[in-house]
Amino acid sequence: MNNKIPSKVQFHKKTQRLTLNFTDQQFEFSAEFLRVHSPSAEVKGHGPGQEVLQHGKKNVAITHIEPNGHYAIRLEFNDKHDSGIFSWEYLYKLGLEQESLWQLYLKKLNDAGLGRDPDTQIVRLM
Repeated sequence: MNNKIPSKVQFHKKTQRLTLNFTDQQFEFSAEFLRVHSPSAEVKGHGPGQEVLQHGKKNVAITHIEPNGHYAIRLEFNDKHDSGIFSWEYLYKLGLEQESLWQLYLKKLNDAGLGRDPDTQIVRLM
């Protein structure tokens, strides 16, 4: 990755979408997508195989965005998650792989009998 740095970062509070404009690409992320793909240890774990599947995050909102040096932003969410530092490189990679990552996430939720909606419980019948 070529140390991508966005020329513009825009957060749409009403729709809870973050838009990043890079020289060659523009990406738009939902708060939910960013929350479940947070690079924090709480989500990624401390090593391969230690990932924690996030669920019930459909209505999560970004409450604060803070620059972290010149290489990243730190996002705070209304579920009190605030330890993810999203580097520009990581966000660019998420943008390129967004559709496949989202489909994989939905499959993992389904396989685990979990859902996106925090108010819904999925009951598996034999």
